[in-house]
Amino acid sequence: MPDSREHRGPHPDDERLFAAEHVPLLREAVTHLSWLLSHRYAWKSALKLVGDRFALTERQRTAVLRSACADQSLERRNTVEVSSAALRGQPLAIDGFNLLTTIEAALSQGVILIGRDGCFRDMASMHGSYRRVAETVRALELIADSVGQLGAESCVWLLDSPVSNSGRLKGMIQDVAATRGWATTVQIVPDPDPLLAASSDIVVSADSQILDQCGRWFNLAAWVIEDEVNDAWSIDLRDGAGPNVLTQPIP
Repeated sequence: MPDSREHRGPHPDDERLFAAEHVPLLREAVTHLSWLLSHRYAWKSALKLVGDRFALTERQRTAVLRSACADQSLERRNTVEVSSAALRGQPLAIDGFNLLTTIEAALSQGVILIGRDGCFRDMASMHGSYRRVAETVRALELIADSVGQLGAESCVWLLDSPVSNSGRLKGMIQDVAATRGWATTVQIVPDPDPLLAASSDIVVSADSQILDQCGRWFNLAAWVIEDEVNDAWSIDLRDGAGPNVLTQPIP
């Protein structure tokens, strides 16, 4: 079935599944899953164990999986994460679809998960195709403006060639770059992940496998959302997060 969405907003069940009263349970599930991953449990069996233990739905299990990480991964990610000041004068390598869909979802009041590593991740799924939504251009403009404010020297966007409409998105990125005076190039490649993992540039991604291998990374999605998207529906699932961490979507 073709993707006909005009927004990358919440699933019809999200208001119920991610209501404020469920957040402490989801946060505890993330803690349990992270413990199992830290002790080398396979993620599929660990997720089933935790999901069954807390009676989570499939969508809640997806949220918990995207928010959890092993202690070893957390330590490494914290070690190689750079501050905003480190971006000045530096080139960035951007995991294009990963960053863009998160900002689109935040602008659409979709669920934004704050994971154990502090990364902001969305619940959207492209399934091999990308469709422009109403918030796409605005998301690209916010990214461009944020990169300019942070003083990065240049950016290279890496897009997956197997994902349909990559070429159209490349054109949109180039159009925004031209209007914003943004020094950026766009490459459409079969698989951005190994290129990002091996890049000597500062990497922008929330992909766990990339973060566990890259030399340096910056949490740009979090920066853009916290600075520019005041009505984002963010759910903080980190260990020990306080009670006032949920911003409900606009009715």
